[in-house]
Amino acid sequence: MESFFRILEMKNIKRKLILFFSPSLIFFLIKLLYKTCKVEYQIDPKTLELLQKQQNFIVAFWHGNLLMQPYLFKKVLKNSPQKAYVLISQHFDGDIISHAIKLFGIDSLRGSSSKGNIKVLLLALRKLQKNDFIVITPDGPRGPYHSIADGIVLLSQKSKRPIVSSQIHYQKFWEFKSWDRFQIPKPFSRITYILKEPLWIENLDLDKAKAKIQHIMEA
Repeated sequence: MESFFRILEMKNIKRKLILFFSPSLIFFLIKLLYKTCKVEYQIDPKTLELLQKQQNFIVAFWHGNLLMQPYLFKKVLKNSPQKAYVLISQHFDGDIISHAIKLFGIDSLRGSSSKGNIKVLLLALRKLQKNDFIVITPDGPRGPYHSIADGIVLLSQKSKRPIVSSQIHYQKFWEFKSWDRFQIPKPFSRITYILKEPLWIENLDLDKAKAKIQHIMEA
């Protein structure tokens, strides 16, 4: 029994060390890649109009497209009083991501919309009502790949806010053999950020809304 508690203690120490060092390393990696790459932003005119009027919306992107997203929010929310809150799971991986994006000035709400976490969905709804942005990976945190959870539909319909799909295309990249096919751009390549047109789903039933979200995110 004593050895069991020693193993647990060593595991906790290891996790604390990882949580202490890894967010800064991730922050440095993202910053380095961004600085070495050529970057282009393509924002749909209707979405740009919402941003100029400081009207908020829900941002959706696939889990495998996560790494370079923080710079998008630094770009579109520059000099804006609005904030972006990312829904992040309560797993240990989520702890690392939450600490890393905090270094970019981006806040997080802990809990998974895909698991039907009513508490985090209500909190996200309040943020939307205060004119802040909510950011969701509809297929996170564990997949299936490019699936749409119910939570994003509920948030959009209850808040009466549109959904805007965020895509990042890398000219050259590494792709992991993980469930989300996580991508990392190669240095000195091109990164293209795309914010698509606002998608309104107020009058759609659940299945049709999910199908429409998936269609625009994969187009």
